[in-house]
Amino acid sequence: MSTIEKALAKLKKARQEKAKKETHNAGVQTSAKSVSEQQTKEKIRKGSTSRGQYLFKNTQVELNTDENFTVDIKLDGKSLVERGFIFDPTIRKQTQEEFRTIKRKLLHNAFGPASKTLKNSNLIMVSSSTPDEGKTFIAINLALSIALEQDKTVLLIDADVLRPSLNHELGFGPKRGLLEYLLSEIDSLGEIIYSTNIPNLKIIPAGVPHTLTNELLASDRMFSLANELAERYPNRVVIFDCPPILGVTETPILSHLMGQAIIVVEESKTKLELVKKATRQLNEEIAIGIVINKTLKSTKDSYGHYGYGYEYSSKDK
Repeated sequence: MSTIEKALAKLKKARQEKAKKETHNAGVQTSAKSVSEQQTKEKIRKGSTSRGQYLFKNTQVELNTDENFTVDIKLDGKSLVERGFIFDPTIRKQTQEEFRTIKRKLLHNAFGPASKTLKNSNLIMVSSSTPDEGKTFIAINLALSIALEQDKTVLLIDADVLRPSLNHELGFGPKRGLLEYLLSEIDSLGEIIYSTNIPNLKIIPAGVPHTLTNELLASDRMFSLANELAERYPNRVVIFDCPPILGVTETPILSHLMGQAIIVVEESKTKLELVKKATRQLNEEIAIGIVINKTLKSTKDSYGHYGYGYEYSSKDK
């Protein structure tokens, strides 16, 4: 059995065991919330919590409402939560926990001992074998989860320049971004990095599509951009929402600029052969993670049919 097959089998077993445990716990737990949690939610609802603070276990997250803080992109928390994103740390706790597990592995590779063996360990690409497997959904939630870290900032880049979707998913209009920078229409990187109402989260949109859109991802300027992001912001996590791997030659090229890769796999749809074919095209030195998306969920805390599994695995030789 290949390492990819072992990873998928391990994820399936873990989900089955977790489902059994959750079913048991659901039968013995009450729906009552702690007084402190109720008070926090009430403050959030009324908007009386200082500087828009949210409490998530021992982590305090702030939505910056300081008048001196410039917000280029204002995220609509209510809309994001309704569509399954983890904008509000007080709800969707199961999803929060799942993404916490994923991000811990990523942060360990980015800044822990493993970072010494990876080039540009803080640069993470999120892709999939084929389109419509939910890679952008995963990329956004990973960015939001990492933004909860008090000592970490995250830059989310829409590198799927042929089919950009960050602006649609996050609810902001067209903005100059990655493509304009790669075309040298913009000289300063700072001009395409947009702040949000989450101080730890910044965004680079895809920009306006161009006839040579995908080819620009393999340009020398893209290589320079990746190196600058890795060296200039060594304590920042940079997440690239990349095009699908199969059929887009530029995506494997991008993998040589990254330290880590997340491959999103849609359960019960994506064939194992496609996953193996896709991972073989990536840089052999990159750390590869697999996220199982759109799994069936059985708890009230779930959103639709989304679910996640995770396992790092070495690529088949």
